[in-house]
Amino acid sequence: MAFEHTYDSGYAGRVISTLRGVVLAVSGGGAVIEVGGVGYAVAVTAQHALGLRPGAEVLVHTALVVREDELSLYGFASRDELEVFDLLRGVTGVGPKSALGVLSAMTPAQAAVAVAAEDDAAFRKVSGIGPKTAKLIVVSLAGKLLGYAAPDQSPRSRVGGAVRAEAIAALASLGFAERRAEEAVDEAVAEQPEAPVPTIVRLALASLGPAGVR
Repeated sequence: MAFEHTYDSGYAGRVISTLRGVVLAVSGGGAVIEVGGVGYAVAVTAQHALGLRPGAEVLVHTALVVREDELSLYGFASRDELEVFDLLRGVTGVGPKSALGVLSAMTPAQAAVAVAAEDDAAFRKVSGIGPKTAKLIVVSLAGKLLGYAAPDQSPRSRVGGAVRAEAIAALASLGFAERRAEEAVDEAVAEQPEAPVPTIVRLALASLGPAGVR
């Protein structure tokens, strides 16, 4: 077997863009894949490792991380995971191991929802990512992960429970009926999916007007 190289806008410039070979061994955080008689140690997510079987042929999308003292190869089951891995590594304070940890804890779609909802708590759960780095991930990746959200996700799910609940509560405190407040918030989120609570409330107020008050 030989290296499989695929060069396009997503893979251009990668020394090793994908590997297709036979799985020789699997551990909780990695696998050895034989390609052309050479075994490559590839770091993978725990979920990915569970799906790999020694003796089976596999295709992984890869990123080669070069450092002064080591070369590390990271492999993913999908191109989306690889692209989100690269985006995460572009955030200050997030190394390849932490980026892999994020993708072990959530799918690209879940990461997209967490960023859109400004839910840094989702990233704080990942080992090696502290509060400051988690907030930086949310800020740095704002608007960059929308394409990875599941196509059937509604504006309500994208904005996240916390942001939506705060906006509705704010409108209710102003005397607006809860059902009308919910509808106005969802309309505002559809217009600006990543907007913070104050912006969502302002947009909702503009659509509600005086008629929305109880």
